[in-house]
Amino acid sequence: MNAGEITQLLEGWLEADFSFRKVGPTAEKIAALPVDDQNFILDWTKRVASSNLEVAWQFARRAPALMDSMDRRLMEAWVLGACDVYDRQGLRHALTVMEAADHFAERQLEMTAGVLFEDVAGVLGNFVRGLSGRRLALEQGQHIYTDTEKLYLPGVLARFPDPADNFKLAKAMVAMMWAQTRFGTFRADLIQACASFPDPARALGQLHGLETLRLSACIARELPGLHREMERLRTALGEGLPAGWEPLARRLTQPEASLADSLALLGHATRLPDFTPWCYQGELRPEAAAATFEARREKEKARLRVKLSQLLEEHTRHEAPATPGEERPIPAFEAEARDEAGRLDMTLTLDGLPVAPPEDVKALLSSIYLDFGEIPPDYLVPAGDGDYDPSLLMDQTADPDAVWQGTYHEEGATFYDEWDMGREHYRKNWCVMREKEVTPVEDGFHRATLEKYAGLVKHLRKSFEALRDENRIEKRQHQGDDVDIDALVEALADARDGREMSERLFVRLHRTERNIAVAFMVDMSGSTRGWINEAEREALILLCEALELLGDRYAIYGFSGITRKRCELFRVKTFDEPYSDEVKARISGIRAQEYTRMGFAIRHLTELLKGVEAKTKVLITLSDGRPDDYFDGYRGPYGIEDTRMALLEARRAGIHPFCITIDKEARDYLPHMYGAARYIILDDVRQLPMKVSDIYRRLTT
Repeated sequence: MNAGEITQLLEGWLEADFSFRKVGPTAEKIAALPVDDQNFILDWTKRVASSNLEVAWQFARRAPALMDSMDRRLMEAWVLGACDVYDRQGLRHALTVMEAADHFAERQLEMTAGVLFEDVAGVLGNFVRGLSGRRLALEQGQHIYTDTEKLYLPGVLARFPDPADNFKLAKAMVAMMWAQTRFGTFRADLIQACASFPDPARALGQLHGLETLRLSACIARELPGLHREMERLRTALGEGLPAGWEPLARRLTQPEASLADSLALLGHATRLPDFTPWCYQGELRPEAAAATFEARREKEKARLRVKLSQLLEEHTRHEAPATPGEERPIPAFEAEARDEAGRLDMTLTLDGLPVAPPEDVKALLSSIYLDFGEIPPDYLVPAGDGDYDPSLLMDQTADPDAVWQGTYHEEGATFYDEWDMGREHYRKNWCVMREKEVTPVEDGFHRATLEKYAGLVKHLRKSFEALRDENRIEKRQHQGDDVDIDALVEALADARDGREMSERLFVRLHRTERNIAVAFMVDMSGSTRGWINEAEREALILLCEALELLGDRYAIYGFSGITRKRCELFRVKTFDEPYSDEVKARISGIRAQEYTRMGFAIRHLTELLKGVEAKTKVLITLSDGRPDDYFDGYRGPYGIEDTRMALLEARRAGIHPFCITIDKEARDYLPHMYGAARYIILDDVRQLPMKVSDIYRRLTT
């Protein structure tokens, strides 16, 4: 394009008629560039202008002079960094970033070969989730360390010129921090252990070196392939053992080596040269680990004792009551950790007999074992009435409504990115979400719904019972319930022709095993007020009655909000919660709220479904209209594109989204958001209770 054509584009995008920006000289500089460079600058100017005209103008003005000195990926990071700062801190700070282009140019290697935390966090999160031990979360931070519950990595890692090696380095760092939690690095007071040395900080550094040797050997035994990569990375950077450390390394690489061995060798290590940290070593922060442990210790003790009390009650429920004067011994729990093939497995016995602990009890036992190296006896005493502080049994959060009274602003909220179609990139931590519980309403709505749809309920129960008991016929089996006539005829024909007769002559009925988790996302926007709200609640009651027969795991959440600062998810039923009178009252309490911002709700329920072990995961949305919000740009194409991107994220996570709507205009946008076969439009809201169960059957069979 020539300068005149570029001037016309820039005047339109930057609203030059109103801002009096003189875009002509800039257009001439862009016109002098090769076509690819022209397109790059103009494309990003248009994208950024959708967020802020001044930031876009500063980019267009500075970019032509930077094309020779900055890689394109680096320029993208520069301008996106300015947009992110604009989102968080406003225009003045964003313009400061625009002026710091030289700083980005200095980070050429980092930005061209480095791996970004946001790009690798998902993969590495799945990696560490598959390792044994406590559930660990990945978070971005300035330093590389663990507090025993979170693993912190920097925003960019760029020690190597090859991005693949930088990714492997990030994976090695995650493995080393996991090993610290898994193999007992923090089971002693490390600060106290180093305090007696003349230079405690140096002693801690030497202790970290000793633990790195020990944990590297542990990783070599558990993850040999990754350990080979770790050794290759270390060798490429010329990192090795300082003089005199070889005997210590030999002792710490023995399978039986523990933290006690590292502490025993610490005195010797302080007389040796400093252990220069290896590339994947990170930092050792015992104070952070100690603070996290203190916050966790009493909670886990109380929670385990209450869980054991519930297990004991189940165990003794069917026993005959004691006769007067009879003294029965108090049942005793014992726990043992088994470490087989790298997997930590906790076993629980009651009076010497094995007990099958639920997954949450196993997780508690594993976490406690990682802290102590055993399960302390007082942790295995079932709690009695009033024997614990109820506040320890659940994480205490601030009142979600208090934010609007100015008491804590964004404290305790969960943040979600949002896709900006104009910028063609995510707005980081843009939506402020709080999870709230629906206020239960005891008004007889559940009973009235069952009476209103008595015939339909009976039909649903029969059809769902048949679905539950559905068997699959497996043919050509070695043994089974009946003769496979087709296989027998073929075998006799083979025998007559002189060939060997097959032994697979039977059919067997195999019960279909359902392993399904479903999340229902219910629109609670203001437009559902009245008939729509009532139909949604009736549909949910009918669904719950049917799903209880199937045994599928399911959760129900409502969503609403007003602007990105007040995105609210309303908890009706969690996956682990039984269908109780409390849940029925919450369904009855579902009421219309504000607007229909959908992206954050889909992303949150996607995260919940990712945490559920199930072969098939489904996300079903009940809605009456398109994504919408209160005059903050979410209306129209922006909201549709953000919702579509959230649904694509869900599908990439192995989740199957589906939408049930009564919006007659939905054909204009639902195929684009969900896909051609992933939605249904009901002509009348009164059809919802009768159709939703049938739709569910088709989706999950």
